[in-house]
Amino acid sequence: QLQLVESGGGLVQPGGSLRLSCAASGFTLDRYSIGWFRQASGKEREGVSCISSSDGSTYYADSVKGRFTISRDNAKNTVYLQMNSLEPEDTAVYYCAADKMATMEAKWYRYWGQGTQVTVSS
Repeated sequence: QLQLVESGGGLVQPGGSLRLSCAASGFTLDRYSIGWFRQASGKEREGVSCISSSDGSTYYADSVKGRFTISRDNAKNTVYLQMNSLEPEDTAVYYCAADKMATMEAKWYRYWGQGTQVTVSS
């Protein structure tokens, strides 16, 4: 059974950092493109970043460009989202998702994790 499990969320002060992990089981992660999404309370889910399975290309939402970095460790079957210079506006539940195409649109992903909460507050 294909599963994704996110971890690494928590409470951090503005300007701080967190690293989220997306661990896969039941499939080989490097054969899939991975997207990170977030959903703040009362808002729609939005794409944050994604990484392509074909050539490792990465994409970022304008709101996180220069602050977030997506990467993959194929040996650990895990994708990471390093988040630096966090702002209160980054507070949300963060999800990872997998499918064949790298896109920032949630509708194209079939496989989803359960999410991890990130709260940026002083």
